[in-house]
Amino acid sequence: MSDIEIARAANKKPIQEIGAKLDIPNEHLLPFGHDKAKVSEEFIRSLSGKKNGHLVLVTAINPTPAGEGKTTTTVGLGDGLNAIGKKAAICIREASLGPCFGMKGGAAGGGYAQVVPMEEMNLHFTGDFHAITSAHNLLAAMLDNHIYWGNELDIDIRRVVYRRVLDMNDRALRQVVCSLGGVANGFPREAGFDITVASEVMAILCLATDLADLEKRLGDIIVAYRRDRTPVYARDIKADGAMTVLLQQAMQPNLVQTLENNPAFVHGGPFANIAHGCNSVVATTTALKLADYVVTEAGFGADLGAEKFMNIKCRKAGLKPEAVVIVATVRAMKMNGGVDKKDLGEENVSAVEKGCPNLGRHIENLRKFGVPSVVAINHFVTDTDAEVQAVKDFVASMGSEAILCKHWADGSKGSAELAKKVVQIVEGGTADYKPLYPDDMPLFEKMETIAKEIYRADEVLADAKIRNQLKEWENQGYGHLPVCMAKTQYSFTTDPTRRGAPTGHSLPIREVRLSAGAGFVVAVCGEIMTMPGLPRVPSAESICINEDGLIDGLF
Repeated sequence: MSDIEIARAANKKPIQEIGAKLDIPNEHLLPFGHDKAKVSEEFIRSLSGKKNGHLVLVTAINPTPAGEGKTTTTVGLGDGLNAIGKKAAICIREASLGPCFGMKGGAAGGGYAQVVPMEEMNLHFTGDFHAITSAHNLLAAMLDNHIYWGNELDIDIRRVVYRRVLDMNDRALRQVVCSLGGVANGFPREAGFDITVASEVMAILCLATDLADLEKRLGDIIVAYRRDRTPVYARDIKADGAMTVLLQQAMQPNLVQTLENNPAFVHGGPFANIAHGCNSVVATTTALKLADYVVTEAGFGADLGAEKFMNIKCRKAGLKPEAVVIVATVRAMKMNGGVDKKDLGEENVSAVEKGCPNLGRHIENLRKFGVPSVVAINHFVTDTDAEVQAVKDFVASMGSEAILCKHWADGSKGSAELAKKVVQIVEGGTADYKPLYPDDMPLFEKMETIAKEIYRADEVLADAKIRNQLKEWENQGYGHLPVCMAKTQYSFTTDPTRRGAPTGHSLPIREVRLSAGAGFVVAVCGEIMTMPGLPRVPSAESICINEDGLIDGLF
């Protein structure tokens, strides 16, 4: 059966029963239908004195068209932990409409390791992304309105830095001119749109600890600069209160279930290539109070998602992960070894061996954070015993262990061995998490540290304008912030076609942006776009409602 057919055949339980597994009273679940609910802020506040469970991160090698299955493994591991008698919950991100209608597809796992309701999760879900889009654009509208009605704050309209957002891939909106059409429409200026998952409001929602923290962070957003170069904040525009109102419900994490009726929190959704790539702090910290094991994922490869999880999310939220699972596939190893996608079904042990250095680089990198890791080989039916053994042998040579996982086909039975290994690592108590760089390191040096230690670049290329901007932010008191690298997910370099584990490359930084509310500085590297475009043949062309009233083509 296909993923969507498996999801439709799911034996879902009422969401109140799923909440009961985590001791969440019915009155603290705000239901959206019968199979999803938000967890009340009041209940979350009541958990503050409880002890935390164990946090496990699932990450992956650099993604390839062959597929890796990071979310599938996250779900499978959560089910596997529950199956071996542990009280476990998973925490993943919400899906953006952009990739759903573009080319990536859904974000709910696959096979017999899925979160349901799959169609709703991949579409409007509980409306969180719409609320984020609305709150973000409310601030943009109030900013332009302030300028229109006399510009009391003396904003230099040439230095408006706040862009609008839309939860769709739409390259036509990357750079626009707004307020055309005469006096009644305001002062014409250049502007642009990012995708909602790149919005600073999205990052803020995912990093805020409660509504008060959310409002403060929203107020800290820098929207423009005056002629004297002093910043103008969202609170100066008096937008922070209304934005918080729009986000009040969205701040409450969403509870759903896996196919095996285990609890799953799905909340927040920043992309890892252009944003910080982790689900919300509120969802993760809530799950840690309610479960003994919490399995969460970070977007794309470990060079992006895991790095940002460790350097931004854990640093800011005081989280201490105790184990990391690195997802790899034989097919992806072969692609890294130079095999064309159409030939992946044929056995090619030498190509697997040639592609393994990409996996090895991620294993080495994660050691730098002080957290032990295990490799999960996400099984495909075309994998041969010799190819799987080649991956296991390589990982063993790196001083780690690789475990073959068949959760896609067998659910928790196929991930039980991985679950036991994760428990063994956690109970071994060897984790000693530490971020890669200290808070007081200069901003450009932080970018250099990530480029050299994680990407293995020889140098970072940035012109004087960018370096001076970073120094100016340091002088304004933002030098302590971590950095968020916006870079292609497909390679350690900024060239998406360079697979494997390349060295001898440079990292060009095209632009830097200060996300003062979220609490990080974004470095836009190479040709990465914060508003993606649709492919030549978008998935949307195949999505429809069939004669039975069911959605086809979504996954």
